[in-house]
Amino acid sequence: MVGEARAGGSPRGFTVALVGPDGSGKSTVARSLVAELDRSGIAARSLYMGVNAAESNRLLPTSRLVRRLRRGTPPADPAEAPQPRPARRARPWRAARTLLRLTNRVAEEWYRQLLAWRATRRGEVVVFDRHFFADYHASDIVGRRRSLERRVHGWLLARAYPRPDVTVFLDAPGDVLHARKGEGTPAWLDRRRQDYLALAALVSEFHVVDATAPVADVTAAIAGLVADRRWGVGDR
Repeated sequence: MVGEARAGGSPRGFTVALVGPDGSGKSTVARSLVAELDRSGIAARSLYMGVNAAESNRLLPTSRLVRRLRRGTPPADPAEAPQPRPARRARPWRAARTLLRLTNRVAEEWYRQLLAWRATRRGEVVVFDRHFFADYHASDIVGRRRSLERRVHGWLLARAYPRPDVTVFLDAPGDVLHARKGEGTPAWLDRRRQDYLALAALVSEFHVVDATAPVADVTAAIAGLVADRRWGVGDR
């Protein structure tokens, strides 16, 4: 039953992931949703679950070090990241660097998941701004011609990494998304849109919300979904 109480009598916490291509308003809606839930008496917090370290509100010390050492900003969308080319020279060093990069990435992902678990154990609703499983699904889990690093990462996400309790896809046409942020092309954004819609068959609870609506309306729609689950409206 949704909203089942814990031993102490308070409703059990859960996670809600806001996913979608760049320009769909994930970060804006996440902030607005947490504020709305707090006003309605539901303890909530947001947690960034994306690849851009500059946007993260929680980072491992190793990730902070990598961020300082690296030049430039990583792509906001994993599907934009270029596939690594096989190295002809210095293969041991490149292999070690790849292993370290993958190890730190996986550690960062699990660190944020542990933070989410700690919050849900206290009965809080954790609003994920993006989610690693959703963002990397098309590129690392089912993508073609993946590098070994991507295949290993994808396997770990698909087989071991927890999926959100609720996934909310912020849906908008590619031309709308492109007009908002100017990244990619409308056609490419429409392909990413289909990638996210394919997640409906892979997660336990999937909702589509019209992201072209005003932020207040989008927030209200998602807050209603959260409240229904929080207070046990309906059985599953």
